Amino acid sequence: MKALVTYFSAEFGKTSQAARELAGMLGADIFEIVPDPPYSREDLNYMNPLARCNREHFGKKDVPVSGSVGSFDQYDTVYIGFPIWYGSAPDVVNSFCAGYDWDGKTVYIFATSGGSGIGKTAAKLQPFIGGAKIADARRIDSAAELEDWVAAE
Repeated sequence: MKALVTYFSAEFGKTSQAARELAGMLGADIFEIVPDPPYSREDLNYMNPLARCNREHFGKKDVPVSGSVGSFDQYDTVYIGFPIWYGSAPDVVNSFCAGYDWDGKTVYIFATSGGSGIGKTAAKLQPFIGGAKIADARRIDSAAELEDWVAAE
């Protein structure tokens, strides 16, 4: 079986960079979670109560995802990366996860949020990846932390 690194990256690309480095270290496939339509800078302005990110979060809305992972069943290990929003995964990540069968998969969660810790992020994501075992959840700030994480597994 194979490993997949899937990720949502917002405005600054920190999660994208971490995901690409992780996929390279693991020799894993990679899939970017992209909302449909993609977020604009205004959509991500959480300081504006009418911004799309706020409307989706507080409205508990599913966020359509552009594209899909082909042959998801071939992966036994899935890494999911994202910036932490409102103390959890962004709604687009939840929507992505809800679209797949997670039975028997092992999941590793990594977050690249600037100031937030990982907190209860894994527990909040669990309902969207039913049947999967969450092996670990970490906040990642550097390539060295990624290397340490991969070496420990």
